[in-house]
Amino acid sequence: MSLFARPEYVSEASLFIEQLKKAKPTLEAEQRQGRALLWDKPQNAQEQNAFDAARIAQKPYVYFNPSVK
Repeated sequence: MSLFARPEYVSEASLFIEQLKKAKPTLEAEQRQGRALLWDKPQNAQEQNAFDAARIAQKPYVYFNPSVK
């Protein structure tokens, strides 16, 4: 054992999540299912290319307005 070893620390948030997972074992599967509703969708490369081509370049410093003195 190392001279500087200390007990393994587990935060309150980690303990809460572990307890929640033990209380509701289906939680992760439900989260993945909910994410799939809105986020995990097939992408259309043609549409993405059109969106990228239509993008307008941002000015270098957006907060500078030379007309205001």
